[in-house]
Amino acid sequence: MQIHIEDEVQKFIESLETQAIAKTLRTIDLLERFGNELTMPHSKQVSGGLFELRMRGLQEVRIFYCFHNGAICLLHGFIKKSSKTPNKELRLAQAKRRTLTTL
Repeated sequence: MQIHIEDEVQKFIESLETQAIAKTLRTIDLLERFGNELTMPHSKQVSGGLFELRMRGLQEVRIFYCFHNGAICLLHGFIKKSSKTPNKELRLAQAKRRTLTTL
């Protein structure tokens, strides 16, 4: 399945520590290979049509994504610092999802 990475997400990934970058790219590769069949511990549905790609390690990295026009769109990434996903991050991803047009 084709993956579309928003520029902001690409910059976020590049800003991570080396080990976190490697884990993130590996998990994105798993998402590309398995698509909507990728489940915990790598992926979790957050709300209607919005999913969370999960990378564990020294940095708890999360990337929100959705499926759009037969592709996977990586919408928003952040470093998780608490046990609960911040509402601000979730709202940002939902807003970006609503603005998607054709790829």
